[in-house]
Amino acid sequence: MIEVLLVIVIIAILAAIVIVAINPARQIAQSNNTQREANVKTIIDAVHQYAIDNRGTLPTGITATATNVGSGATDIDICTFLVPTYVAEMPFDPTATGAGYTDCTTYNTGYTIAVDTDGRVTVAAPSAELSATISVTR
Repeated sequence: MIEVLLVIVIIAILAAIVIVAINPARQIAQSNNTQREANVKTIIDAVHQYAIDNRGTLPTGITATATNVGSGATDIDICTFLVPTYVAEMPFDPTATGAGYTDCTTYNTGYTIAVDTDGRVTVAAPSAELSATISVTR
């Protein structure tokens, strides 16, 4: 009986070590950050391609202040400039919830966009996890 209990205790300890080593919450956060990096690159590539096709003119509304990309009153709505010509649909943060992400009428990407005085555009993911900074400037 003692041997069986000892085997159960050893298995429980090994299972606990494996669960701690795998750390599913960290794996999910890393996966979300990877998706954010891809989305930020997709948005900046689409904006850059739009500017190339329009003789250097950026979509209207992009300012020096980093502003959320979305359809809200305080957001920058660039969806109609980019979808479907440069991207099939606007990318959105993997942790965002709610409806309306597949069209340009009601959406909130969870990403910010700004342009500096030199005309360089920056797209960032302010809700990045694990203290990561996800930002691309071009």
